[in-house]
Amino acid sequence: KTTDSLCDVETPELIGETNCSTGHTVVVNLKRWQEGSPQFSGSPEEYRALIVNHEVGHELGRGHESCPGPGQPAPAMMQQIKGLLGCKSNAWPYDSNGTYLSGPSVL
Repeated sequence: KTTDSLCDVETPELIGETNCSTGHTVVVNLKRWQEGSPQFSGSPEEYRALIVNHEVGHELGRGHESCPGPGQPAPAMMQQIKGLLGCKSNAWPYDSNGTYLSGPSVL
């Protein structure tokens, strides 16, 4: 309930599920931190990396991105908790070659 309040969560399916950044503060949902996400196929530890990478990405000025194509790694800036749209779960903003993993911007 604390995270929902701090993040101004109103969408019914996101209540109790959301992380956010508000002002200069990253807010992490304890349930998601402990359990991971049903939509994320990696371990809870890897999902924790996604939470931090995604929310700090917002702090750095990045917006949400969508799946670049079926079977590709989901961008760290994708709201993977809402589903993967054919992408593979991914916690990292860059691949092993240092290339930023991006997708189409979500407005």
